[in-house]
Amino acid sequence: MPNCTNEPIELGRVGRRVVEASFDGGDIVSDGGVLLLRQVDQRIGLTKAVARVFEDRRRRASVSHSMRDLLAQRVYGLCCGWEDVCDHNVLRRDLVMQTAVGRADDLASAPTLSRLETSSTRAQAAALHGVLLDQFIASKAKRPKELVLDIDATHMPLHGAQEKSHFHRYYDNYCYLPLYVFCGQDILACVLRPSSRDPAGILSALIKLISRRLRQAWPRIRIIVRGDSGFCRHQALRRFEKWGLHYIVGLQKNSALLQRVELAELALAEMYQKAGSKQRMIGEFTYAAGTWDRQRRVIARLEHDARGANPRFIVTNLTGGAKALYERVYCARGEAENRIKEAQLDLFGRRASCHKFQANQLRLLLAAFAYTLMINLRRLALVGTELARACTATIRIKLLKIGAAVVRNTRRVRVLLASQHPLKHVFLTAARALAP
Repeated sequence: MPNCTNEPIELGRVGRRVVEASFDGGDIVSDGGVLLLRQVDQRIGLTKAVARVFEDRRRRASVSHSMRDLLAQRVYGLCCGWEDVCDHNVLRRDLVMQTAVGRADDLASAPTLSRLETSSTRAQAAALHGVLLDQFIASKAKRPKELVLDIDATHMPLHGAQEKSHFHRYYDNYCYLPLYVFCGQDILACVLRPSSRDPAGILSALIKLISRRLRQAWPRIRIIVRGDSGFCRHQALRRFEKWGLHYIVGLQKNSALLQRVELAELALAEMYQKAGSKQRMIGEFTYAAGTWDRQRRVIARLEHDARGANPRFIVTNLTGGAKALYERVYCARGEAENRIKEAQLDLFGRRASCHKFQANQLRLLLAAFAYTLMINLRRLALVGTELARACTATIRIKLLKIGAAVVRNTRRVRVLLASQHPLKHVFLTAARALAP
């Protein structure tokens, strides 16, 4: 097959000048900002901690790439927007990516990275979740007084014959239903689940493991579990109470609950007819479903507008005013959905294209580690800059995807970044903040 990549490509004219392009620029890269990720990684020790989980059973004489290098290559690639393993067949020769990983020769090929993913086990997945928790604990400079654990499940569409693939009627697709646990902006868990199983089926066991580890680091800390009505299970609520955990969870509407607020709904309807604008009311009462062994506090938020009544219910063992609990505590869980979008969409957590279930679990965790790296970049290096609150996709486009020429010899590696980059000052600020 002839090599035609160096032939000039005509791209029109600018005035009297002919515009031509060709792929013969030499060692020019598009991810010059990946070196910032290297600095963050060295600061928090993320890929080293992840590599310690994997038992390297390869024949040592034949090994060219350490586990840490393989994982760093994969995680840095996700951060820079290279979601597929096959991308690394070319990316392995990228000089700045080699420098970021810590090598001066070719990185691992796609088959090598694929073998790493397909060899993953359930025990490794459990240990990697421990790394996520350790990273979260290490990120706190002071002992927090209270932690809110946001739980949510989301679908991961499948297009193939993956293990444990099932059709889900609600999503109208074959999919997995991974369960996420966030605390603020930090991801604490991402457990892959088949869509044929209730995502809340492992809720209490997962929260028990997380809360135990958090209380080992910070005894007597107040932990609040927050989620929507899909996670309201009597067994889980009873266990939370037994373990001294607080919770504020959505409660599915039913005829008994609607009967309790019937008079208030009628009053709101009359008020709406008179005022012509949306009416709202928040109140509370005690309630026990047929499967519950005791009555619990239920907060009702009632609204009436042109579309009619819209009641919502939550169950909680927290103290405080009903209005404040609903508006300030429960409604804040929507932020966790934004974090899931970052992990799943911006960092390719939905890329479940492996046949093996455990390999797809590892891919989900690699996306979580990439998310952790990006969050720490923002936390450690971008405070006070215009990217201090930017999402990971924006940070990638504006700070990592910087064109650069690379000059490497036996004494140094010079990365000549684009001199007209519009956020050069932000890059310099981040580099100074991450300097050894």
